[in-house]
Amino acid sequence: MSFAPPSLLTIDLDAIAANWRWLDARHPGQTAGVVKANAYGLGAAYVAPKLFAAGCRNFFTAHLAEALTIRPLVGQANVMVLHAMLPDEAEVFTHHGITPVLSSLPEIALWATEGKRVGRVLPALLQVDTGMSRLGLSAEETRVLFNNPDLLTGITITHVMTHLMNAEISEHPSNETQYQRIRTFQRQFPDARLSLANSSGLFLAPKFAADLARPGAALYGVNPTPGRLNPLTPVVQLHGKIIALRDVEPGTEVGYNGVWTARRPSRIATVAVGYADGYFRCLTNQAFGYFDGTPAPLVGRVSMDLTTFDVTGIANLNLGDSLELLGPHCTPDNLAQAANTNGYEILTAMGARYQRHYIGATPLK
Repeated sequence: MSFAPPSLLTIDLDAIAANWRWLDARHPGQTAGVVKANAYGLGAAYVAPKLFAAGCRNFFTAHLAEALTIRPLVGQANVMVLHAMLPDEAEVFTHHGITPVLSSLPEIALWATEGKRVGRVLPALLQVDTGMSRLGLSAEETRVLFNNPDLLTGITITHVMTHLMNAEISEHPSNETQYQRIRTFQRQFPDARLSLANSSGLFLAPKFAADLARPGAALYGVNPTPGRLNPLTPVVQLHGKIIALRDVEPGTEVGYNGVWTARRPSRIATVAVGYADGYFRCLTNQAFGYFDGTPAPLVGRVSMDLTTFDVTGIANLNLGDSLELLGPHCTPDNLAQAANTNGYEILTAMGARYQRHYIGATPLK
């Protein structure tokens, strides 16, 4: 006999598909689907085929292992890996028809050698560092490559790309600086297309959209335009089940270290969600749960498996009911603000212990 976990994470795949279609309709080039980090914690094995069915034909993952997971789920779509290709991985890329993003001279050498081994020209994206100082050809590597174009023998560069540092801040001067740098780099590869915009980049000036956009968080309902109304459809709801209710007197401390004390006769609901589930400890005394739209403040420390809420005065609430922790009244961006982080971290931290319900799912292969 098996039992479902007490708390429920609902993931609306139809909403993810609708978000991709909306972004694709406003983007003049191709629109990829970024499904790294297990589709931002929501399940790449469900999300990738849903996006493929919606018309997406370009997918990005962070690591090769992630690409291998989705490769059989997306037909002949392009599957591309953002992170560095390691020396023992080149043959795996070619065997499974996966395209690397080359970000250094050693990676270029690996891929050129692999092209010689298989006897054909291999596709790749070429990433240049325009300011992030993270991945991509450095200024010195760029000079070496421009002076030694034979390093790319056996490789066809389909796109040149970079990653925007401040795309969510539309007026930030680094956006224009990075745009000018990548266009200067692109001029050395006149047959290559440009991949520039992430989720927020799609809401900058039209020139940032380029040929291949790479939205990630926006697909999953995170607001790509902070400070403005979110144009995307919500995707996730999290409901934490109440596994205990108790009435406490004024002066009663709740949770570890007694960081919250009741100032009135209070009813405390203990919910089966904690930081082991990705409901962060830093939400202590900062967040709210909701019951039929009525807010219940989080009181006391978030612990590993449990969180307590003040449900005093909420009518018709009983043991076994659930509080909305993410949903219409508390979006990932709202919870992120309470946790002093971003919606990306909220989603990717969603734990494995939740019962997961997928809306619009198709049978997994």
